[in-house]
Amino acid sequence: MFRVILGGLVAVLLGGGAFAAPQPPPPVEDYGRMPAMAHVTLSPAGQRYAFVETLGGKSRLVIADTNNHVLQAYRVGALKMEGLRWAGEDHLLLFTSVTANLVDFRVEKNELAAVVVVSAVQNKAFSVFQTPVQTKVATAVFGTYGSAEIDGHWYGFFGGLTYNRQTLALVRPNPRDGFYRPDLYKVDLDTGAISLAASGQEQISGWLVSRQGKVAARLLYNQTTGAWRLYPSDWGGEELAKGTAPIHDVSIAGFGRTAGEVLLESGGAEHDVLQEISLADGQVKATYDADKVGAPLYDRTTGLWVGETYESDDARSSKFYAPEQEAKLSAALRVFPKLITRLISYSADFNRMILFTEGGDDSGTYWIVDIARHTAQMLGCPYPTIVAAHVGPVRWVGYKAADGLAMKGVLTLPPGRAARNLPLVVMPHGGPEAHDMPGFHYWAQAFAARGYAVWQPNFRGSDGSGNAFRDAGYGQWGRKMQTDISDGVSELVRQGLVDPKRACIVGASYGGYAALAGVTLQHGLYRCAASYGGVADLDRMLDFETQRTGDFSATMRFWKKFMGAKTSGGSGLGEISPDRLADQADSPILLIHGVDDTVVPIDQSQAMERALKRAGKPVELVTLPGADHWLLEEPARIAMVKATVAFVLAHNPPDPPESPASGSSSR
Repeated sequence: MFRVILGGLVAVLLGGGAFAAPQPPPPVEDYGRMPAMAHVTLSPAGQRYAFVETLGGKSRLVIADTNNHVLQAYRVGALKMEGLRWAGEDHLLLFTSVTANLVDFRVEKNELAAVVVVSAVQNKAFSVFQTPVQTKVATAVFGTYGSAEIDGHWYGFFGGLTYNRQTLALVRPNPRDGFYRPDLYKVDLDTGAISLAASGQEQISGWLVSRQGKVAARLLYNQTTGAWRLYPSDWGGEELAKGTAPIHDVSIAGFGRTAGEVLLESGGAEHDVLQEISLADGQVKATYDADKVGAPLYDRTTGLWVGETYESDDARSSKFYAPEQEAKLSAALRVFPKLITRLISYSADFNRMILFTEGGDDSGTYWIVDIARHTAQMLGCPYPTIVAAHVGPVRWVGYKAADGLAMKGVLTLPPGRAARNLPLVVMPHGGPEAHDMPGFHYWAQAFAARGYAVWQPNFRGSDGSGNAFRDAGYGQWGRKMQTDISDGVSELVRQGLVDPKRACIVGASYGGYAALAGVTLQHGLYRCAASYGGVADLDRMLDFETQRTGDFSATMRFWKKFMGAKTSGGSGLGEISPDRLADQADSPILLIHGVDDTVVPIDQSQAMERALKRAGKPVELVTLPGADHWLLEEPARIAMVKATVAFVLAHNPPDPPESPASGSSSR
């Protein structure tokens, strides 16, 4: 029997009255705030954990012991945080990004990765490739390849773009194709000093670095042909394996179950596969279905493959292969039998684990479970002001598309209301090669708290259901991918859950395209549409990708395959581009776009706004200065949530809290 302990840092994060359900629901801003607790990670020895805390718009890196006593805290300012990882016991790597430009890049703005190293012992920090001790490498990180303790000193391994000392231009083996050649650098995690660990070469895609700091393998990828080749060591050697991945779905995942094997993930006919390949002779030791095996889990000491995190029908689940380790994990997971529970981090001896729970009326909670002591201690919550009374229930809904293809989506219902004839917000995901899962979704819950059902369909083209389901989306932008979304709405109507006359559609990225298509390509379905960072002109989007990555890149092949662009003559994409069909828009449209969006440039929304205004259609464009595609900064995320919720409230008002949904409203 485990004892569940509440307290410690959670009191700081939640405040004194956190468990009393406030009335009315929290303000919309609370849903848009960056999580109060995020990127939680346990040190290898299991004595400390670190996380990023954001309160009042200010963020800091916190290191605490497992009794929830703060040991150290560092302000991180306006850094756009993407992850946190320990390198040994005394160094933390903060993964961030910045919108910037590098000399010689093909487009003006790029979202560039950066890594900040924090030395907990020396109480100082620096950015990789940005210290005064080096001037020959561009100030951005192009791949992270682990860390190693060498002769008692810790080093990290990072890809970096090297400047030619004579011309001060970035080294690029083939100036015509636009792709740069990163080199592999060893970085001293105390001083920031760098040394070359492996020279890059044409078509280099990545390296496998051992815990001893040795390059064990390298992967080459030909952007033009899609051919890949795997070699041992940092240079030379006999080819170990080769294949073809036309849309670049190949990567080194890590070591296999022994130090003599590399784990390679690549595309297969029916599913992506993980292959254990011998580093000695290239023989494939075993092949696994990546959809079933999921993301590999690695030993904190050896770096070997010891388990997996995969997706079941209900949640993201994990398991370890060794019976004694799996027994510890099972014991930890049994503490929360009725919640969606995810393994977040674990100590090297597997005796302590950090879990994250959500689902039911839990907006998300981090716990540290001590297997030996049989305790589960609450650490904190990402959304402390969104308490149980304001969390809407979430569940799967299965359905069939018009052509009979089986699929499912996630339905979030408003808390405290009968699930009948509800107003609806349709929220297709981005990607489009992505998918939604049950759990607490901040944007969906912002709408649910105000009385809406929220529908997140996993239409064809989504990943996570096998390659055949993904491939069924090829060529179906604005076609079957679009009707899959509305077919799901029809199923909700059939079950009596929602009112078909009171629906709006909102989305971001590809979901933004689907929202625009929902009121231009389709008609009579939605009262309003809101798009954040959505594509409006597919030809213009392909032109941008050509400029960014070249005519023959894997990225271009990916977009053309999904969009259904013709290979000869005109692209044929005008008929599914919302800006070309602006005169057919049958509902008000809200456009929101980040000025620093490097994935879908802001001119997509600007072109849509111009087209709608020419057609005399109601439209509003909200631009977010400094915002990127992923809303990694709090002001932008709050602004997006506030604008979309206000827009839907205005054009598709929900039922009053005290009144049941009557289903009598008309469009």
